[in-house]
Amino acid sequence: MTKKILTAISLFLLLAISVYLYSYKGHRDIESETADYVVTVYELEKEFASNDSLAYIKYQDKTIELTAQVTTIDSASNGIVIGEKIFATFKDSLPRDITSGKMLKIKGRFLGYDELLREFKIDQSSVVH
Repeated sequence: MTKKILTAISLFLLLAISVYLYSYKGHRDIESETADYVVTVYELEKEFASNDSLAYIKYQDKTIELTAQVTTIDSASNGIVIGEKIFATFKDSLPRDITSGKMLKIKGRFLGYDELLREFKIDQSSVVH
């Protein structure tokens, strides 16, 4: 009888630990990941204009790399706008060498498209050298 109870408790604990580990995965380190897609602002606009549902499926929560000119710097939110259409936020603080008008290659996690502001959103951005 106690052998059955110990086996049942052991199986329950194993199942509970497995569910916990599956549900609460560690945070991604986007900076060290390789980019799933290397795209331009024009390519993103084109794909979302032609079929936004497929584009969301393709890019949502993926690491993308973009090269574009810095158009706006928002120090308050640790963010920049590049290519007039991509709003990218940095994890901790803005890199000091970012200036308006500078060509910049960044990598970050694609969040989606903000229809109200007509901007693509990227977070956990980092400058690629």
